[in-house]
Amino acid sequence: MPVEPTTLLAFAATSILLLIVPGPTVLMVMSQAMAHGRKVGTASVAGVALGDLVATALSVSGLGALLAASATAFTIAKLIGAAWLVWLGLRLLFGRRSEGAEMGAAPPSPGRRVFRDAFLVTATNPKGILFFLAFVPQFIDPGRPFAPQAATFVLVFTGLGALNAAAYVWAADRMRRALRRPRLIDAVARTGGALLVAAGLAAAFTRRTA
Repeated sequence: MPVEPTTLLAFAATSILLLIVPGPTVLMVMSQAMAHGRKVGTASVAGVALGDLVATALSVSGLGALLAASATAFTIAKLIGAAWLVWLGLRLLFGRRSEGAEMGAAPPSPGRRVFRDAFLVTATNPKGILFFLAFVPQFIDPGRPFAPQAATFVLVFTGLGALNAAAYVWAADRMRRALRRPRLIDAVARTGGALLVAAGLAAAFTRRTA
C-alpha cells in the first residue's frame, strides 16, 4: 500500500473538514441546483470532480510551486478564475427564466455548459492549488516513493470533493422541492448569483501569500 492506513485516514478526515466549509465552488453548485434542479446539479458535481483532479494533480506536479514563486502567474490564474465566478453570478442574477421555470419545472440547461462552468471554477482557483501544495507534504512519508503517495492523496481528495459537492446538490434540491414556489426558487438562485459575484470580486483582490 503506497500510504499507511492511519496516515490516509488522517488525510481523509482533515480533507472532509476542509471541504465542508462553503466556498465559491459550493456556492456555484448549490445555485445551479436551486435554479435548475438536481439533474443539472449532478452535472456540476462531475465538473467539480474533474476540476479537483486537474488542480490537485497540477499542484503536486509543479504548477503549485510556479504559482507560489511567480506573482505574474498567480495574478493571471487568479483573474481568470475571478472573472469566471463573476460571469456565472451575473448569469444567475440576470439570466432569463424559461416558461418551464414559471410552471415550477426545471428550465432546460445543457449539461455540458454546467459541467464546463463547474470544471473551470474549480480548476482555475490558484488559492486551492497553493493550498493543496502546502497541505499534501504534511502527510508525505519521505521513506516511501513520492509519486504513488501523491497520486493516492489526489484521488482521495478528488473523491471526497465530489461526494461533498453531491451532498450540497442534494440539500439544494431538497430545499428547491420544499419551497415549491417558482418565485422563491428564483430569488434563492439569484441570491446565490449575487454571492458568486461577491466571491469573484473578493478573489480578484486576494494576494499571494509569501
